[in-house]
Amino acid sequence: MIILAYGAPAADQPVSRMEITRRAPGPHDVKIEILYCGICHSDLHQVRSEWAGTLYPCVPGHEIVGRVATVGSHVTAHKPGDLVGVGCIVDSCQSCADCDEGLENYCDGMVGTYNGPSADAPGHTLGGYSQQVVVHERYALKITHPEDQLAAVAPLLCAGITTYSPLRHWGAGPGKKVGVVGIGGLGHMGVKLAHAMGAHVVAFTTSESKRADALALGADEVVVSRNPDEMAAQAKSFDFILNTVAAPHDLDAFLALLKRDGTMALVGAPATPHPSPNVFNLIMKRRGLAGSMIGGIPETQEMLDFCAAHGIVADIEMIRADQIEPAYERMLKGDVKYRFVMDIATIAA
Repeated sequence: MIILAYGAPAADQPVSRMEITRRAPGPHDVKIEILYCGICHSDLHQVRSEWAGTLYPCVPGHEIVGRVATVGSHVTAHKPGDLVGVGCIVDSCQSCADCDEGLENYCDGMVGTYNGPSADAPGHTLGGYSQQVVVHERYALKITHPEDQLAAVAPLLCAGITTYSPLRHWGAGPGKKVGVVGIGGLGHMGVKLAHAMGAHVVAFTTSESKRADALALGADEVVVSRNPDEMAAQAKSFDFILNTVAAPHDLDAFLALLKRDGTMALVGAPATPHPSPNVFNLIMKRRGLAGSMIGGIPETQEMLDFCAAHGIVADIEMIRADQIEPAYERMLKGDVKYRFVMDIATIAA
């Protein structure tokens, strides 16, 4: 099955229209007509080979929203016409302890939606900058948001679950003080979700100009992290801090804001390491420094249901498929509030 997609044939070539092949649906597969695909910063890193191991041709995209076109003979979870999403995972071993616990994201055999091993041509997975995708029913998620919100639902499949999972794991909720560092594609979702969970939310930004935006997203307070007085006023007061910044920075400045037994979780992936934190910032107050990577399939479904119940979607800017390279350049400059989403119908235009 030959379809149109947008991808790059090599690291030094731009993302452009190409033809790719999708497999015919097997007994447990669903074929999805893609409507929208979110643009994640990791798409840019991968397609330009800024992360090692990119396989070409590379078709990025792991924030997929679409409609089921056909289902395999053994599929029970979905039917034609259903609205579904596909996130960062399209396969896993389905037999290890991580998979058994619904934590496929930590399975050693986890297969990414693009650039992962596949028996299909060309030997690796191709992502959501494309007209269709075929996945095992286990990895297709039900979407119950209104249809007029579907484009803004797409980033939930990565940015949403990446922030929801650590907030749930470390217990953000009523009576908890939660910090969100960085007000971008991930951070704006973190603020919305922590607020909906009932936590007291403090947003951290380096820019005074983002103060009003962060409050509008649901933050109870906003701290400009470059202001030492504002930072000092928050010392030893946080139960949990979600750090979404994907650039190397001083972690100690935020570790000092945690209470005894507080934790800071990192979800941003910088190209070079953070400066090493002072171990005394950890041991003197039994603080934790942790990481979190997306979420498993059951938790991703839980996140989508939570967002539908609370009316939560991403703040987006829609682009045409042929605008992807300019969108990447704007994304590098932080010139988007807060996620780009591709209208897949424009691939054929």
